[in-house]
Amino acid sequence: MYKKVIIPVFFVFLSHFVFGQSAPKYSNDFLSIGIGARSLGMSNSVIASEFGTTSGYHNPSGLLLSDKQIEIAAMHAEYFAGISKYDYLSCAYRIDTVSSVGFSVIRLGVDNIPNTLELFDNNGLPDYTKIKYFSDADYAFLFSYARKTKITGLRVGGNVKVIYRKIGDFASAIGFGLDAGIQYDKNQWRFGATLRDATSTFNAWSFETEQLEDVFLQTGNEVPENSVELTLPKLIIGAGRYFKLSEKFGAYAELDADFTFDGKRNVLLKSDAVSVDPHLGVELNYDKMIFVRGGVGSMQEITDFDGKSFEVQPSLGIGLKLWNFTIDYALTSVGDEFFYSNIFSLKYSFNRK
Repeated sequence: MYKKVIIPVFFVFLSHFVFGQSAPKYSNDFLSIGIGARSLGMSNSVIASEFGTTSGYHNPSGLLLSDKQIEIAAMHAEYFAGISKYDYLSCAYRIDTVSSVGFSVIRLGVDNIPNTLELFDNNGLPDYTKIKYFSDADYAFLFSYARKTKITGLRVGGNVKVIYRKIGDFASAIGFGLDAGIQYDKNQWRFGATLRDATSTFNAWSFETEQLEDVFLQTGNEVPENSVELTLPKLIIGAGRYFKLSEKFGAYAELDADFTFDGKRNVLLKSDAVSVDPHLGVELNYDKMIFVRGGVGSMQEITDFDGKSFEVQPSLGIGLKLWNFTIDYALTSVGDEFFYSNIFSLKYSFNRK
């Protein structure tokens, strides 16, 4: 009886908390790209099925699904002809049969940006020796914990999230937030949900404007002030099913949906209050050793000179598991359907002697 009362009250509280706030769109959006070539090859449709150390990002409750005590995973990707670099590293440790912990680091950055503020001397002549270089980088540190419940097939987990963003010597921000996740298995079905930034994530920005103040005033721009940026909660739910095709062949299909509450977005289902972005992924396997993957996502209406059109972004991937090593590859896109990137990720699992 108490569950029937608590659950509706929780969602009523959440709706008032979410819709009662305003925040900039796409705050901390570097955390929406996704990690791991398995996930990216399936258009990030893995909320219900992700397992092992990479679950710390997607759904921390999946940390318990690994059959090994320790796992390490890494990924490196480059976007826009190598201008932007995206790196990921994580590890997970199984404490006992009912609990696991994990740690993940994510970095998205553009390095070696020339600073030409001091390029010209007092006589208006360029002095190229005064050019300095800086980086614009976003970091996320995730501390994860997962635990099995007394209900068969039900796992819960959460993240403590620390955000650090730095733009050279001009600006920096520090942020804190929480994620919550749940997974439930029933026969061949898998269900999952993740609430990112569950209590909203707060980024406190600090600006060093002494070098820029004169230029800002001359160009009529507003000098930025120290402020707090709010990232509203994002709910991701998913359901999938495993199909045994033969003795050694199998298939898994999952449909996920992202619910955002920061205003209308250009996604399949949208409104001023809530926007819903569905995405689908499929994974075929041979003896759970060789994997072929595909997915579709970013379903949206595009307006150009020829009118309006409906477009989706497909993705492809393969995987190979040999002994304790897993290597995955994905051909996927971030932000533009015409530019695809080659993504590789590695995972190593072992038991402590």
